[in-house]
This record gives sequence, C-alpha cells and structure tokens, in this order.
Amino acid sequence: MSVFVRTVGLLTLSNLFMTFAWYAHLKNLGHRGWLTAAVVSWGVAFFEYCLQVPANRIGYTVMSLAQLKILQEVISLTVFVPFAVFYMGQSLKWDYLWAALCMMGAVFFIFRP
Repeated sequence: MSVFVRTVGLLTLSNLFMTFAWYAHLKNLGHRGWLTAAVVSWGVAFFEYCLQVPANRIGYTVMSLAQLKILQEVISLTVFVPFAVFYMGQSLKWDYLWAALCMMGAVFFIFRP
C-alpha cells in the first residue's frame, strides 16, 4: 500500500474521531456541563491523535508539511459535511460546495510541481 493511501486512510479515520470529539457533544451532552463535555471530548480526541500522529509521520516521508496540512483540511471537510447532515441533522447547503471548490484550489496550488 502506498504512503499516500496509508496517510489518507489514517487521516480520514483520525478526522472521524476529531469531528465527533469537537461537535458530537453539542447533540449528545447538551444537557450536561461543559466540563463533562470537555472530558468526554478529550477521551475521544485521544484516539484521533493515535491515528493522526502516525499518519503525519508516514505522510511526511513523501509530502511537505504544507501538503499534509491541505490534505488534512480536505479530508476534514469531506468528513464534516456528511457528519453535519446525517448525524447532526443539519441541512445540506450550497456553501459546502463553494468551500470544497476553494479547497480544490488550495490542493492545486500546494500539490503542483
């Protein structure tokens, strides 16, 4: 398996945990205090870091730091939109498409030779 594929896979899984750590408490722990939400989120974020750190270490062998960051942002948006729509019950907005197009521009500029 290529370094790029492993990096994308690990970053995607990492972003799933990150998105839940950052936003799921808004739906699931809204009736609890912020300290409880923070502790639960930190617990979820632990698994994010267990995947994100190796992903970046693997990816950094063939990609620049800037390329890793833009890749992570694209994956983050790719994970966030379905999470927002299907898990959080938010409506799908055209703004997600415009944001994705801006990210594709960033990908073009950061990955061009």
